[in-house]
Amino acid sequence: MADSRRGFHPDPELTEILGRLWELDTNKCYAGQDFDIDLQGYVTSGRELQRDRAKYTLFAWVDEENVFERKTYKTFKALLDNYELECGKQEVVTNEERKENRDFIDAIMETDVMQEAHRYLVERGKAPQDEIEFKRLLYRTWFSLIRRTKGDRDFDSSSFEHVFVGEGREDEFIGLHNWIQFYLQEKAGNIDYHGYFRRETVKDDEHFRLIALQFNWRGEKGKPMCSCFLGTSPEFEIAAYTVCFLSGKHGRNMDVQLGEYEVEVSCLPLGKHCIGTAYIAAARMN
Repeated sequence: MADSRRGFHPDPELTEILGRLWELDTNKCYAGQDFDIDLQGYVTSGRELQRDRAKYTLFAWVDEENVFERKTYKTFKALLDNYELECGKQEVVTNEERKENRDFIDAIMETDVMQEAHRYLVERGKAPQDEIEFKRLLYRTWFSLIRRTKGDRDFDSSSFEHVFVGEGREDEFIGLHNWIQFYLQEKAGNIDYHGYFRRETVKDDEHFRLIALQFNWRGEKGKPMCSCFLGTSPEFEIAAYTVCFLSGKHGRNMDVQLGEYEVEVSCLPLGKHCIGTAYIAAARMN
């Protein structure tokens, strides 16, 4: 959870590039047009699950026909069922799944958002100029299998799984910082939304953009606090977190000004070439 006592001190370099990516995200979805949410009650503790303050699902509806027919959303959605939930359980990647990974990278690289992220990283010597080589770097960063469970030899996770899909670890649910996956898991009956955090959820804008919430997964695993964008495209999130990671802006929380939002970004490395945690920790309107 963000520390409101430390004030807001935006990183000028990250604010500039993430602000450009934010403005270039013309493929974003809008509350009231592409989806709608029902915040209901709020929770106050990010350390433990509290009494359920939400009778209904967070997402009242999503226009799936419109949203999932978009190329980057469609290829993103195809990746979400490729993983074993439990940490410590070996991931097996099929040839079909490798193709789905490549198709997703190909799709997002056609967007202005990813082209701008690539240009920025090349200018700073953080990524190869050749687009094919950059795609390979993206593949290694997001889809290379890693060992998450201490003392276990199995390759049981990846950056993409942790950040966008979510994982189970005993009675905890970890990761999952993506609104699309949250919606799909709610629709499948796996997620029970408990409510939102008032300080970390921006409600003043005409269109909801960021939320911090609490949920339970199948009554077995709890997520005391989960934060994510609302409506942002898959390419924006990949671009933003990749820029933070490859430019070396990780290992700590960073303040970034995104339009009218004062945002705290967390991007922590799980390994030399992999992003372990990347998400929006908190935000407020300035």
